[in-house]
Order: sequence, then C-alpha cells, then structure tokens
Amino acid sequence: MQPLAMTTDYEQARHNMIEQQIRTWEVLDPQVLELLAQVRREDFVPPAHRALSFVDMEIPLVGSVEEAMVSGRCMLAPRVEARMVQDADPRPFEKVLEVGAGSGYVAALLAHRAQRVITLEIDPDLVEMARDNLQRAGLSNVEVRQADGSRGLPGDGPFDVIMLSGSVAEVPQVLLDQLAEGGRLVAIVGEEPMMRATVITRRREAGFSTAQRWDTVAPRLRHFAAPPRFRF
Repeated sequence: MQPLAMTTDYEQARHNMIEQQIRTWEVLDPQVLELLAQVRREDFVPPAHRALSFVDMEIPLVGSVEEAMVSGRCMLAPRVEARMVQDADPRPFEKVLEVGAGSGYVAALLAHRAQRVITLEIDPDLVEMARDNLQRAGLSNVEVRQADGSRGLPGDGPFDVIMLSGSVAEVPQVLLDQLAEGGRLVAIVGEEPMMRATVITRRREAGFSTAQRWDTVAPRLRHFAAPPRFRF
C-alpha cells in the first residue's frame, strides 16, 4: 500500500486516515467523523509538510521536527486531536476555550460544534498562522488571542469546555475555576513515557470529578508549571 505521505489524492488520504487511524482508536461519534471528513486538515498544515497532513504523527509548525517537539509548536497526531474533540463533546450552545491554537485546526473542529470558541496561543508566529487559516476557512465564531494559556481567560469565563491542545504535568486550579457547572476540561496529563488523557467535569454539588480515558504522549504546552520533584 502506498504511504499516505506520498499520496496526492487528499480525499482518499482523508478517508484512509479516518478509517485506518481514527475509527481504530475508538473515535466512533458520527458527528466527529463527519467533521473530520468536512474540515480540510491539509489547509492547516504548513506547505512544506502538506504531504504529511494525514499521517499518524505530530507535524512541525515552525522549525525542524526536533525543535517543534521540544517547543510544543506542532500539530498533534490526527487520532489524538479527534479523540480529544470526542471527549470534549462540545454542543451548539456552548462556549469553548482552547489553549494552544497551533495552526488553528482543532479550533476549527470545535467551532463547527460549539457556539463560540476562543483559542489562545503564546507564539506570535502561530497566532498569525491560526488567524489566517481560520479566516480562509470562513469561520466567524472563533477568535485567536495571543496570551499565556496557563492562566486561561478569567474575564471571559465561565466556559463550558476547556481543551488543552498539548500536555501538562498537572492542570492548574485557575483553569478549573473557569469551568461552568457541567463544564468539561480535557487535557493530556502526566510525564513521559506515559501520559493520560483526562476529562475533569465540574459538578454542581460534588466539586470536580476526574476520568482518565486513554494513554498517549504529547508535546508540552509552554508556561505550565511542573510539580516539584521529590528529593532525598
């Protein structure tokens, strides 16, 4: 079988990605699968790496693969993006905050499901990239802001969904405080070699409930504090 990276037929490559990567990773929500078929992922990939749009890997947005992984300036693997959107389950009346806009692709997926999306990006080059990509996609209900996402946007909350598009050692309380009742925060939490996709839900009376759904590894988001390491 010809590698996806060498395929020039984007529609066939997109179909193969959905059937061979996404479905097999327990992404079975028909609305999410329809979104993946509808939103053109290749339009959010830098031209130099467009042939990799549907490959099961992180895609660098700035610099080399090694630099992008260290700095977190990359697109997550398609199956990870899809499963996080499925776990977040945004609804047409909900307001969403994303931390780590990157190229704007995940924000585009969320914007098709939610009423409004604000996506934060600390890197000015990626802010410009995400804005341009989302504008070309014709999405009017998503806003890209340059900001340190580790603090969220307390003045704009509460949010029904908060998604961290990258990994953190732990979820800061300041973000949990910005969840609405019934709101969900989706993040990849932990340390290498194994992290856990985590969904934290704000309950009306019981505070917060936490579910760890699946294992993966993802590049770090910048400026999120790590817990102190134990020393003898």
